[in-house]
Amino acid sequence: MTIQLGQIAPDFTQDSSIGPLSLHAYLGNSWGVLFSHPKDFTPVCTTELAAVARLAPEWEKRNVKPIGLSVDSTENHEGWARDIEETQGTAPNFPIIADRDRTVSNLYGMVHPDADPSVTVRSVFIIDPNKKVRLTLTYPPSTGRNFNEILRVIDSLQLTDGNKVATPADWKPGEHVIIVPSLSDEDAKARFPQGWKTLRPYLRVVDLNEPPKAAK
Repeated sequence: MTIQLGQIAPDFTQDSSIGPLSLHAYLGNSWGVLFSHPKDFTPVCTTELAAVARLAPEWEKRNVKPIGLSVDSTENHEGWARDIEETQGTAPNFPIIADRDRTVSNLYGMVHPDADPSVTVRSVFIIDPNKKVRLTLTYPPSTGRNFNEILRVIDSLQLTDGNKVATPADWKPGEHVIIVPSLSDEDAKARFPQGWKTLRPYLRVVDLNEPPKAAK
């Protein structure tokens, strides 16, 4: 199955490190980051799970619940968690799904047809509070995931969902954003009284942190 942006994330109930986990019920009104790793006791993913755990304050600040997934058992997860704590200085503090029967892996297209059928690919899915998939990423085995980039995407999505803006390349929170072309100048004046800079008719940048201009 190929997961498309904007579709409802397929729901499931599967065993995990915190007991049976039903995706939609677990997320509730939160955002979610579902990310898979091939199997337990793999080197790159050992560093990744620790990285996600260290970012706990950042996930909480954004109302995001991370969820890991592996095709191994909960017993293996427990042993791996001890390894992660001993080697990386922190243990996972989020649920890890034990997808032994590959139900979730197949549902989300995490098993590449040309790969070992017992090994999931390293996928990431960002899911919003409406349970819609907003981002999909697949990483190669040799490259650790950049979770700061995933946080940046969530910042962009949460900002742009509430404003008629988009974020430019390499955008970081607090920087200028782009007014979407579908918003007329007249409507933009009401929404952005602080004013904006027009680089081209289709490219208008605005500083959302700039206070409105004083009336003349």
